[in-house]
Amino acid sequence: MKTRLALVAACLLAASAMPVEAAGIVTLYSADGLHDGDPSWFGNQLAAFSKKTGIKVQYVEAGSSGVVDRIAKEKSNTQADVLVTLPPFMQKAAADGLLAAYTPAGADKIASRDKDAGGRFYAMVNNYPNFIYNAAILKKAPATYEDLLNPKFKQKIQYSTPGQAGDGTALMLQAFHAFGSKEKGLAYLKKLQVNNLGPSASTGKLTALVNKGELYVANGDMQMNMSQSADNPNIKIFFPTGPNGKKTAFALPYYIALVKGGPNTDNGKKLIDFLLSKDAQGEVSSVAQGFPVRSDVKPDDDNFKKLNAMLKGVEIWSPDWSKVLGSLKEDVAAYNQAISGN
Repeated sequence: MKTRLALVAACLLAASAMPVEAAGIVTLYSADGLHDGDPSWFGNQLAAFSKKTGIKVQYVEAGSSGVVDRIAKEKSNTQADVLVTLPPFMQKAAADGLLAAYTPAGADKIASRDKDAGGRFYAMVNNYPNFIYNAAILKKAPATYEDLLNPKFKQKIQYSTPGQAGDGTALMLQAFHAFGSKEKGLAYLKKLQVNNLGPSASTGKLTALVNKGELYVANGDMQMNMSQSADNPNIKIFFPTGPNGKKTAFALPYYIALVKGGPNTDNGKKLIDFLLSKDAQGEVSSVAQGFPVRSDVKPDDDNFKKLNAMLKGVEIWSPDWSKVLGSLKEDVAAYNQAISGN
C-alpha cells in the first residue's frame, strides 16, 4: 500500500528542526490509507488525542516501505516516536532493531496472531488486499486471474510495485498462493506484464485513475478503497478466482509500534494506548472502514456488515511473515527478472 512520500498537515515541522525533548509533541510515521476519506479515522483520532492530552501530533506519511526506510536512515538521530505500517515491512523494522518492546493498555484484548511475541508491534486495523475495477466501463468484474490477461486490458491494468508498496508486495504473495507456487505465480505475473501500464510507487493514487477510466483494473486493499469510494464512485472491489476455483485473500493489518530511541517515547506510548483503546477501535469500521483488532469491540454498523459481505466466499489464508521477510529480497529480484523478460 503505499509509497507516497508526503508531509501531512500544516503542523509538521522539518525533521532537522524537531527538538530532542518536547513534552507536548509526538511524531508518527505512517503508511498511507488511514488518513483517506473525510472524515478519516486518523483525522478524528489524532485530533481527539491532542484534545485529551494536549500533545501535538506531527504526522508524516509515506509508503509502507518508505516510512521504515526513513526511520533506518535517521537511526543516528531518530525523529519518529511511533510507526504504523504493513507487513512484512513492520517485521523488517523489528528485525533491523528499529523498534522498542512495549505492552500497550488493552494488549490482552488483542489476539496472539495479531501481535509480535516480543511485544514490538501490534495490529491496529485489520485489512485485506483486493482488486478494484471501473464498474461504469466494465459490466462486471473480471471473474478470474486469467481474465486479466485478456487483450482488452492492455495498458489498462496497473498495480503497485512489490518490494516498495505493501499492497504491491501483497499482490505478489497472493499470486504465489493462488497459483500454488512462486514459480507459477511469477509465470503469471510475467504474462500479466503485457497488460500492465507500468510500475507505480503508490497504491492509493491508482484509485482515481480507475475511477476516471484511465485504468480499468488496479490493486488495492479493502480499508483504503472503501474509504476512497465516496470520492471515487465508479470503483468496485473484487477478488478474482484462482486456477483452483477459489477466491482467496489474507489479513494485511496496519501494525503500530514504538520506535526505539524516539525523542518523545512517553508520548509515543500514550498515542499507542489511545489508538488501541476501546473507544478508538470502536470507530475502526464505521469511520476507517476496516476491522477492529480488540476482542471486546463488537461492531454492528453498516460498514462492518458490508465489509463482511464482501469477504463472503473468500477463503482466508495466513502467510508466514518471518518466511516472507526472509526471502523477500530474493522474491522481489525474481519478480523483477520475470517481468523484464530476462
